[in-house]
Amino acid sequence: MTAPVFVVEQLPGGTEFVLEGPEGRHAVSVKRLNPGEDVVLTDGRGRWAEGVVRAAEGKDRLVVGLGPVREEAAPAPYVTVVQALPKGDRGELAVETMTETGVDAIVPWQASRCITQWKGDRGLKSLAKWRATAREAGKQSRRVRFPEVADAMTTKQVAALLAGADFAGVLHEDREVPGAPLATAELPTRGSIVLVVGPEGGVAPQELAAFADAGAPAYRLGPSVLRTSTAGTAAAALLMGRTGRWA
Repeated sequence: MTAPVFVVEQLPGGTEFVLEGPEGRHAVSVKRLNPGEDVVLTDGRGRWAEGVVRAAEGKDRLVVGLGPVREEAAPAPYVTVVQALPKGDRGELAVETMTETGVDAIVPWQASRCITQWKGDRGLKSLAKWRATAREAGKQSRRVRFPEVADAMTTKQVAALLAGADFAGVLHEDREVPGAPLATAELPTRGSIVLVVGPEGGVAPQELAAFADAGAPAYRLGPSVLRTSTAGTAAAALLMGRTGRWA
């Protein structure tokens, strides 16, 4: 079993660190770590250090002997998934599993056929939930570089994002206009990949046209139709395998 990961705002340069607050409480009172056990501290942005527990004090203080600070380079190709807003808590499910799979950035998209609407305080709370989910899933999956969850984008903003990618595509299932198989698409080994996952009601024709104009044609995963909350994860797994990220 790999060492548990804990998040700190900034990694110190010394040989000892005291983990306090919610992370310290989780380490001491929930994980019940003891002296001699291994841990990893990270800022979630690629900087990390291995450590060994020296002492657990009270309910929320973990004294850690720290090794040298290292930095994990940004992966290549860099994979971004534009996720149309699902219903209920399925958005957090999508973020969680995409984070575990290795996606580097997640962009919430207010597609025209989305039932869920992110407006006002509700939108801010939903975005905060997605970001918290990415953080916790990053820790759970032992990542030291967590995915960035961007502010929600409009279709116009998504089109601009697609136009700047080295590979861009839209997951779309349509018997009348079938997309090319993603499994055989020519993918870059460097640069950026941006993939759009539509809502349960599908990507609207005007959105497909805007994305096609931006250089993102339609692709399909397979013969079955996946829900919007699982399609991004399935596609990400395919991309990770095909680009060598999982080699």
